[in-house]
Amino acid sequence: MKIHVDLTTHHPVYLQIVEQVRAALDAGQLHAGDKLPTVRQLANELEVNFNTVARAYRLLDKKGIISTQRGRGTFISGQAKRDPESLRRQQLSVLAEHFLHEAERLGFAPTQAQAIFNKQFEGWKRDLRRFNRKEAP
Repeated sequence: MKIHVDLTTHHPVYLQIVEQVRAALDAGQLHAGDKLPTVRQLANELEVNFNTVARAYRLLDKKGIISTQRGRGTFISGQAKRDPESLRRQQLSVLAEHFLHEAERLGFAPTQAQAIFNKQFEGWKRDLRRFNRKEAP
């Protein structure tokens, strides 16, 4: 699996890495037990900061997608392939993290970002009711 990042976009590189690993897993290009490059190797290959790749790997590890074994390397976890609902929730979590990253980059305080989100969220709920669409459980 080859990871490519676009350094010209405002989409954070670490999220691009996370999304590509998840997409490769979903597409069957990666399987439980497959070895990933080390943080240093991937950072050199992508020509990005070591900490950027480390952040992506930490997020993937936190989500149970990868497992780092000291002295052996980083592998796709045996628990990585999850049910579709779990994958949808993970994708939504990545979107929320991207929103928060962008809000911080734009200089918004957490309370300001929350107020803007809440306003959009309430509008979305009103639209669902207006068009008689039910909320998912």
